[in-house]
Amino acid sequence: MYTVLICDDDKAILNSIEIYLKHEGYEVLKAENGKQAVELAQTNEIHCAVMDVMMPVMDGIAATLKIRETGKFPIIFLSAKSEDTDKIAGLSFGGDDYVTKPFNPLELCARVKSQIRRYTSLGSLEKREGVITTGGLSLDTAAKKVTLDGEPVKLTATELGILQVLMENLGRVLSASQIYEKVWNEPAMYSDDKTVTVHIRRIREKIEINPKEPKYLQVVWGIGYKIDKI
Repeated sequence: MYTVLICDDDKAILNSIEIYLKHEGYEVLKAENGKQAVELAQTNEIHCAVMDVMMPVMDGIAATLKIRETGKFPIIFLSAKSEDTDKIAGLSFGGDDYVTKPFNPLELCARVKSQIRRYTSLGSLEKREGVITTGGLSLDTAAKKVTLDGEPVKLTATELGILQVLMENLGRVLSASQIYEKVWNEPAMYSDDKTVTVHIRRIREKIEINPKEPKYLQVVWGIGYKIDKI
């Protein structure tokens, strides 16, 4: 049974999400602020989190930054703000998906299911053989570990999934839509290019000496992204 952590200071929303997730067979942990969410994440095995952005004591962004120090599980932000800048900010701070309020609980459950499916197939739970190396960048697909010049690189499950898709297709240009469909395991119509773009930027910041002049993760303008064999 997979465990979903839900965090919202609105008890009605918290209880409503809990009902739908339990109906889908998930174990649910509830928190009413970011501090409680961090504590639950540190003491339980979590497979996905649904995190409100605006909360007392500790907001969702601060909680996510704290969780990301050790946790790789996917985090879906909930927020009343729907501007692109807000979505990009949420993804930049370690979120994997973004749902605006008011939302359809069935859609939220579908997104949770998709994130858990991606996490268990491309995240740290699945064990597969093989090591892919290009230059000083190496991905152990069995251990789900990335190293750069022998030093470990800390990636979230989503970032790892994107990097793995690109490294399994060395030299091939993949569009944002192709990457989304492979990593999120759902049609690209459910997202936009900004979702992938933000994650690509975060990966670059972790694997490139100078992200503005990348050695590994290249943009092919108007087409997509690729990693060349070095």
